[in-house]
Amino acid sequence: MEITLKGDAKIESVPSLKDKALRINLNENIYGTFAEIGAGQETVRHFFRAGGASGTIAKAMSAYDKEFSDAIYGVEGDRRYVTENRLRKMLTHEVKLIEERIPRKDQPNKMFFSYANTVTTIDFAKRFKGHGWVGIKYQIDPSEAYNEIILHVRFKENDARLQQETLGKLGTNLIYGAFYKHNMPKKLLRYLYDHISKDQLEIDTINFSGPLFKEVDNRLMSLQLVKNGMTDAVMFAPDGNNVLPARMLYKKNILAFRGSFRPVTRVNVDMYENSFEMFKKENKVDLEKTQVVFEITLSNLRASGGEIDEQDFMDRARLLCSLGQTVLISNFQEYYKLVEYFNLYSKKRMVLSMGVNNLIDIFDEKYYRHLSGGILEAFGKLFHKDLKVYLYPMLSEEGTLITSENLKVHPRMKELYKFFKYTGKLVDIKNYRPEILNIFSRKVLKMIANGEEGWEPLLPSVVSNMIKDQQLFGFSEKEAQTK
Repeated sequence: MEITLKGDAKIESVPSLKDKALRINLNENIYGTFAEIGAGQETVRHFFRAGGASGTIAKAMSAYDKEFSDAIYGVEGDRRYVTENRLRKMLTHEVKLIEERIPRKDQPNKMFFSYANTVTTIDFAKRFKGHGWVGIKYQIDPSEAYNEIILHVRFKENDARLQQETLGKLGTNLIYGAFYKHNMPKKLLRYLYDHISKDQLEIDTINFSGPLFKEVDNRLMSLQLVKNGMTDAVMFAPDGNNVLPARMLYKKNILAFRGSFRPVTRVNVDMYENSFEMFKKENKVDLEKTQVVFEITLSNLRASGGEIDEQDFMDRARLLCSLGQTVLISNFQEYYKLVEYFNLYSKKRMVLSMGVNNLIDIFDEKYYRHLSGGILEAFGKLFHKDLKVYLYPMLSEEGTLITSENLKVHPRMKELYKFFKYTGKLVDIKNYRPEILNIFSRKVLKMIANGEEGWEPLLPSVVSNMIKDQQLFGFSEKEAQTK
């Protein structure tokens, strides 16, 4: 790859799409199929045009008609075609066909692959921008099991033809990266945007699997998507795999908690348990259609130097997962942006559960100076008809209990605060545990770091045990024993 110099820094040049496709085509051992549904055969076109494709492309197809698609890949229970499950069926089916039709004894050095996508582009009325699943199942060593890279994309362009072209570029970048950048998965993510603007495409979910990626933690890959500006938010389940936010939130009642969770304390658990009990009693809340979300903003993950502390992130992720929670990582500093994001997927009942300090921040005008309508515009977006705030009390330094009744906001915000309180948008959590109100995560963190005793009872037992067993947040068993 060509390297150019800019000042004293080396800048790695970006190979053209043609060069990427040609390098794949000229590798005599790379051999596979392209199966593209919904937006034409945009990816394989790059490989045909580059030249030398006869040794690479075993088959290119588009089972565009639904009946033909069902006949090949099977009928989906939900009758949906643009799904992760459909994509996985396509990849598995096409790889199986290669293995059956090309005897391994005749081609011992061939590295088989199947690239597939199932997408829907923007509709005629331009109400739905379109989205899709894209993936590759492939080998680097013919004797090893297959690897997979699967991602979900959302189109941002307002023209179907442009979306198709963007999809072709993404597919080419993915295939090239899978074969030649697999040893650098973080960089592979960035290379997916070669020749593509982030204004054209959003990648909001990605999962790596297989022998090549046995050391890859998909939660860290999820973090990279937000960190690199590829999406505004990502979500992962308790099992550690990234999940599609749209699937988890679609038409759901949402109960959300924002915090640093560094670490999760008994206060966090008490807030969750009380909020959940209150939420179950809300009008129009169906528990079977309810999603609880623990959200961490990117600003909460930054170390003092401004960089993302990935180890710290993993520590928090492990703890939240151990409690069986679904986690959202976002770059939404303001609450109204979080609510706008939820509103993309659901118009059902929504509750934000928070502490006193968080509510005071919501009524701070400095966070809304970039909006032409200021705080009023933000509140119009925040407090839509089905949103409430559950407020967990706090003890002041003087020992006074602070609730919505005696909480103080800026004098200019008093009337606005009263309006939202007395219209039922703000509800106090009443059944809290007074004896734990003096627990603060920053105090616990300091005790752990200094090897002090007595921090374990301040946390749920499963959390304190994990911190000690896995030596999280700087805990050192040896140092603790010497204190």
